[in-house]
Amino acid sequence: MFLIQYAPEILLRTGEHLVLVAIAMLVAISIGIPLGIVITRQPKLAQPILGLANALQTIPSLAIFGFLISVPFLGGIGKIPAIVALTLYALLPLIRNTYIGINTVDPAIREAGRGMGMTDWQLLFQVEIPLASGVILAGVRVATVISVGIATIAAAIGGGGLGVFIFRGISTVNNQLILAGAIPAAFIALGADLGLGWVEKRLTLQRDKKGKVNRQLAISLGILTLLIVGLIAFTFRQTAPRIVIGSKNFTEQYILGELLAQQIEFHTKLKVDRRFNLGGTFICHEAVKTGQIAGYVEYTGTAFTAVLKQQSISNPQIVYQQVKQDYEQKFNLQVMQPLGFNNTFAMIIRGEDAKRLQIKTLSEAAKYTPQMQAGFGYEFLERADGYPGLAKTYGLKFAKSPRQMELGLMYQALKEKKVDLIAANSTDGLIPVLNLVILADDKKYFPPYEAVPIFNQGILKKYPELGEAINQLAGLISTEEIQKMNYQVDNQSRPVEDVVREWLKSKS
Repeated sequence: MFLIQYAPEILLRTGEHLVLVAIAMLVAISIGIPLGIVITRQPKLAQPILGLANALQTIPSLAIFGFLISVPFLGGIGKIPAIVALTLYALLPLIRNTYIGINTVDPAIREAGRGMGMTDWQLLFQVEIPLASGVILAGVRVATVISVGIATIAAAIGGGGLGVFIFRGISTVNNQLILAGAIPAAFIALGADLGLGWVEKRLTLQRDKKGKVNRQLAISLGILTLLIVGLIAFTFRQTAPRIVIGSKNFTEQYILGELLAQQIEFHTKLKVDRRFNLGGTFICHEAVKTGQIAGYVEYTGTAFTAVLKQQSISNPQIVYQQVKQDYEQKFNLQVMQPLGFNNTFAMIIRGEDAKRLQIKTLSEAAKYTPQMQAGFGYEFLERADGYPGLAKTYGLKFAKSPRQMELGLMYQALKEKKVDLIAANSTDGLIPVLNLVILADDKKYFPPYEAVPIFNQGILKKYPELGEAINQLAGLISTEEIQKMNYQVDNQSRPVEDVVREWLKSKS
């Protein structure tokens, strides 16, 4: 049942994954092998070039992906920074194996070639590279397998690929989704390793007396090249204008992103490219501001305090109007009408603890915080309306520093008693399912968080039908409805696409 539901998307994400790896490897090979050859001719350059390639390998992959999306000429989020990152990680085995392979050629063979009057170029291409081809191809195998694994992280910056399933599965605590991404990625890595191993063996064993590659092998490599080129062309084909919709990295955002996407596809002739799981507020904000995505759903309190750096206020209409005005004037962004629900931060504890301690509010919970272990998302720990201000307002004093956690893991950690207090969302579907209690914000610390679509004005002007379609969603989603949809995805493991499609059908 699961495979039937997700088969089309698994095929799509597998194709995206293959394209990312194929392009990155083509670029890496065109850079790495020539560099390896250069340092065999200029030994003084060997240490700094290999040292730099080694240093690139030590940088955590998520860090380098995050760094590259802030480089303007790489286009921010999407496939380009992902390909650049994969290329950088693939360089070391290519450079090192080319360098080692050529340097291990028997000096006597080189001298014999020179004695026959060969130039350095002739010696390189007719003697050294053919003899080193097995070692060089071994480097290609290693680089390819590394790229297949690291390409799963591309989903975190909107690059697509099988990591989309893995990140979505982590966020929704759904092992089936995690496996839907991990298993095909493993098969791709194994297939690449076996296929390149076969090519390596043929290169080593099947050369004729003139050193030319066996015709059968040449035909096989030609077919493989055509398949890669065809796959790239198929993936990047453009049959209709495409609108890119983004989302942050938790269940409700996947639902809201899919809601925008389906609404656009149902009411216009535009096609939608979904770039979900883009991390936190600031990545999505920069992406929509620069036009890398057309739009996403934000929360007014987040925009007011985290982006505009304003002091928190409790009046929802004032917050909305100020956000709408400032976003238009400062960022050229259109803040649409609210979708209908308010998703405030929720400080949550286990129901059994609330009953045992007899607490219902944050003020009552404050005196017990030295006995508690808190678990908060990375963004909540840093943002203006997050933990620092909350701790000051209520006098929260934890004995241990709050654990930094992915949003999708906090409920699991609370259930397993690894943490005692988390900061989540008031509309999360797991709250009633796990018998959790939201502590009342009795001092009104948190501002209103009305869900509002935010779109790039330049894109709206280019496609006016886009705004018309999104405006039809104004005020349609109640708090109970979004909580129900969150529950269906988180607890019932239903596909986001099906949940959204059913809700839209119920409103038509």
